[in-house]
Formats: sequence, C-alpha cells, structure tokens
Amino acid sequence: MAGSVLAPAPPAAGPKAPAVSQGRLRRALSERRTRFGLLNAAPVVIYLLVLFVYPIFSTLLLSLKGEGGGWTLHWYADALQGSNLKVLLTTLRISAETSLLSLVIGFLLAAAVSRLKPLWAGLVMIIVIVPHFISALVRTYGWIILLGEHGVINDALTDLGVPGAPFQMLYNELGVVIGTTSVMLPYTVLLLYAVMKGIDRRLPAAAASMGAGRLTIFRRVYLPMVAPGLVNAGILCFILCLGYYLTPALMGGPKQAMVASLISEQVMKQSQWNGAAALGIILLLLTFGGLLLLRLIKVLSEAAKNRGIS
Repeated sequence: MAGSVLAPAPPAAGPKAPAVSQGRLRRALSERRTRFGLLNAAPVVIYLLVLFVYPIFSTLLLSLKGEGGGWTLHWYADALQGSNLKVLLTTLRISAETSLLSLVIGFLLAAAVSRLKPLWAGLVMIIVIVPHFISALVRTYGWIILLGEHGVINDALTDLGVPGAPFQMLYNELGVVIGTTSVMLPYTVLLLYAVMKGIDRRLPAAAASMGAGRLTIFRRVYLPMVAPGLVNAGILCFILCLGYYLTPALMGGPKQAMVASLISEQVMKQSQWNGAAALGIILLLLTFGGLLLLRLIKVLSEAAKNRGIS
C-alpha cells in the first residue's frame, strides 16, 4: 500500500546470542580494570586451591582407596556400622544437646543485654567474649577444677548440705555438654544480640497498646523476629561441635568419644589413614548438610515473607 511504512523485521537472536555474550566477555577481559582485579584475586584463588581444595580432594581419594590399591567404599561402610556408628551418633547427640543449651542460655543472656544501656551492654559483652580468647586447654582445665569431685562447685554443694553431693559432673556426658556449651556460648550470644538489637521496640509496644498480653507479644511478635537468629546460631553451634576435640577428650569418658577423637585414634594409634579420611569426609558432608539446611530455611522464610506482603 502506498505511503505505508514497513516495519523492519526483528533480528534473529538465536545464533547471535552466544557470539554477543562471547564478545562482551572478551571486551570485559580486555579492560585494564578487569585484568587488575583478576591479578589481585589470583593469590586468594591459589591460596584456596592449595590449602582447601587440594587437601579435601586428597582426603576424598584416600577414603576411596582400598588396601590393595583399588577403589572401594569399604571405609565408609566400616564408618557407618558397629562402634564407629555409635561414636557418630554420640557426636550428633552431644552436638544437638550443646546447641540447644547454648540457644537457651544465649537467648536469655542476649535478651537481657539488649535491654541495657550501651555502656553496661558493652561491659557484659566483654565479659562474655574475653574468655573465648583464652587457650581452650586452659579453659578446659578450669572446668575440671570447678566440676571435680572435690572441686569448687561440689565443695560448695556439700557445705550447703545438698542431698547426694558431691555429684559426678566429670568424665560423663554432663561434663562434655557443660564444657562445649561454654565454648559455643559466645557465638550464640553475639548472633542473637545483633538480631535483638535491631528489633524495633515500637512493635511490641504497639501490640501491648492493642491489648496483647506479654506471652502473646512474645509468641506472635518478638519470637518471629528473632527466629532467623535462633536458626543461624543453632546450626552454627551444631556444625562447630561436630568436629570439636579437646573438651570431649578431657572432660568425657569412653562412652562420650566423638568423631574427632576417633579420627585421632585411628591415625595416631592404628595408622589407619583410610578410615580416618572416610570419617573426615562424613563430617564434611554433615557440615555441608547443615549449611544447605540453613540456606533452605532462609529461602523458605523469604518466600513466606514475600507471600505475606503480596
């Protein structure tokens, strides 16, 4: 038709898309700033490859190597049965107990500190954090002195006439949980304090002005806001406890042996490097599982929040 303008046909994007992306990549690599950034990142990449990736890959290969030189899953089967399985289950149980106790104590302490004035809050946080910088061996022997049969705590309970005193608080699961909780408590308090300090205090006040009771405010307003911090702190404590060695070895008994102690025994006494490597890989997989669970919870909470907004 006369006077009509024909619109140009859109260019075909299929075959040219890879060429366009490759061209952009070449242009980005040709820029001086990009080359300078890659040069700065090279030492970090080499550091991670040499000190993290290579040891993990070597441990994985060692755990799959049989005594005859071939590949096998025998060491993993051996790690998941018999006494080794009991040690693994004990490790999971003690880690869960430590995480739960750290969350309860850390929640109460962080909630109290978050309501203090900045000066007093800073002093309390120093008291909580400074012991963490003392040698773990010194702290463990300090707990042994406190919890021993003739230690400070048992002597005080005996003087007070408490029935059953002195109590057995060492070389059992109670002593291990107390020791590991003292190690994990600073992490829990720091994480929860950061979350609680960022809560808008006007929200509980608004709920109270509308007639909500303290329990309702805590359950419907306060707890949902600190729930992400509780999850993060709990999973962090659980992951750290999985590979903890010193405190369970010194404050626990034969029934409280954990995977780290088992790995040490297999390497130092039995020269069984393949079995120790399989146990190390299992611990690594449990750690990755905890991190993936943390990421999944975060994604689900964000999705639920978005649905609530929409």
